[in-house]
Amino acid sequence: MWQRLPFRTQLFLPLGVSFLAALILGGILLQVFATVQLAEENEPARRSTKSIAVALNNTLRASDNPQKTLDAFVRSLDASSDIRFRSIESGPAPSPRDGMRGLQAVPQWFISLLTIPDMEVASPVVIEGRHVGDLVFVPDLSADLFEKWIGFLALTGLVVVLMTITGTIAYAFAGSALRPLHDLGEGLTRMRRGDYTAPIPVGGPPEIRQSCEEANALATTLAQLSQDNRDLLHRLVSLQDDERRDLARELHDELGPLLFSIRAGTIALIGASAPVGNLGNSAEDVLQSVEALQQTNRRILDRLRPLYIEELGLETSVQTLLRNFRKQAPHIGLTAAIDPDLNAIDGPLAQTVYRVIQEALTNVLRHAGASNADVQATVASDALAIEISDDGGGFAEGNVFGRGLTGMHERVRALSGSLSLLRADDRTYVRCRLPVEVTRDAPA
Repeated sequence: MWQRLPFRTQLFLPLGVSFLAALILGGILLQVFATVQLAEENEPARRSTKSIAVALNNTLRASDNPQKTLDAFVRSLDASSDIRFRSIESGPAPSPRDGMRGLQAVPQWFISLLTIPDMEVASPVVIEGRHVGDLVFVPDLSADLFEKWIGFLALTGLVVVLMTITGTIAYAFAGSALRPLHDLGEGLTRMRRGDYTAPIPVGGPPEIRQSCEEANALATTLAQLSQDNRDLLHRLVSLQDDERRDLARELHDELGPLLFSIRAGTIALIGASAPVGNLGNSAEDVLQSVEALQQTNRRILDRLRPLYIEELGLETSVQTLLRNFRKQAPHIGLTAAIDPDLNAIDGPLAQTVYRVIQEALTNVLRHAGASNADVQATVASDALAIEISDDGGGFAEGNVFGRGLTGMHERVRALSGSLSLLRADDRTYVRCRLPVEVTRDAPA
C-alpha cells in the first residue's frame, strides 16, 4: 500500500504527521506546565490572604466597635482585588473560575482543556467569638489564561510556518528530483519504441545524472546497432532481389526459348501427323503441357521479379496486378484507390510496395475466404501508406504473420518502415508505412 503512493505523498505524509505530533505534544506540555505555573504564581497571594485575615481578627478583637471596623475594611477592598469578604449569609464560596473576567479573546474550548488548580483560601473572620464570614482569595486568571492562549497561538503559528517552509522546500526538492526521473522514464519509453534520436536531458542529483548519461550512452549504442541491423537487412534484401533477378533472367533466357522450341516443334508435329489419330492426340497432350509450363514459367517470373515496374512504372504494375487478381478470383469484389504518384517511386521501395500488395492479395485469395477486398496506396509528402483489407475470417490468435508476410516485414524493416496486421470491425487490415525520402535513395 505504501509503495503505491506517489513520491510526494510519501514525502509529505511523514512530515505532516511529525508536525501534527509536535503540535499535540506542545499542547500537552502547555497544559501540564500551565497548571503548575498558575499554582506557583498565585501562592504568594494565598499566603497574604491568610496573613491579612489574622491581622483583621486581631484588629476586630481590639476594636470598641468590631462591626463598624469590619464594614470599613470591606469598603476599603478594591473591586478588582483578588481578596474578598464573604459573609455567612452570602452562600457557598465562589469557584476560582468565577474570577475569570474579560476572557472574550480566549475560546471556551481552550479554557476547558486547561486544568485550573485549587487555589481557594477561606480564612474565618470572628467577632466576639462569633463566625461572621470568611476572607477568601479568588484570583483573576484572565491575564494568565490570555498569556497561555497567546503562547498556544505562537506555538501553533510556529508549527504552521515551519510546516509551510518545510513543505515548500520538500515540494521543490521533490520536483527537482522527479523531473529528471520523469525525463528518464520518457526517454526509456522512446527507446523501447525504437526511437533513439532524442537524448535524455541530464539533470538532478548526481545519481540521477549518472543514470541519464548511461541511458543516453545505451541509446547511442542501440541506435548504432539498429542502424547496422537495418543496413544488414537492406543488404540481405538487395542480395535477395539480385538473386531473384538472376534466377528470373535464367528462366527467361534459357527455359523460355526451350519451351518455345518444344511448343513450335509440337505444333509442327501435329501438322505433319494429322492423318494418324493416336499420334495426333499425344502431340496435342504435349502441346497443352508445354503451354501450361509456359504459363507457370510466366507466373514464377512475375513473382521473382515483376518486369512491369521497370518498364511501365509502379502504379501501372499495381493496376495490372489488380486486374490479374480480378480475373483469377471473380467471386471476390475488389475495390482499389492507387495514387498515380507511385510511378515516381523506383528501386527497392517500388519492389517492396508491389510485393506487399501482392502477398496480401495472395493471402486473401488462399486463406481469408473473403467476399470483398479493398486496396489503398497513397503517397504523402514524406511517407507512403498502403492498406489492404478484407471481410474474411481473419487470422488465428497468436499467429500474426505467416511466412510470406514475415518476409515482407523484414523487407519493410530494412527500409525503415512498419508493417502491421490487425482485426477491427469484422475486417482484417494489413497496413504498411514506408518513408519515401529515406528509402528512395537506398541502393538496389
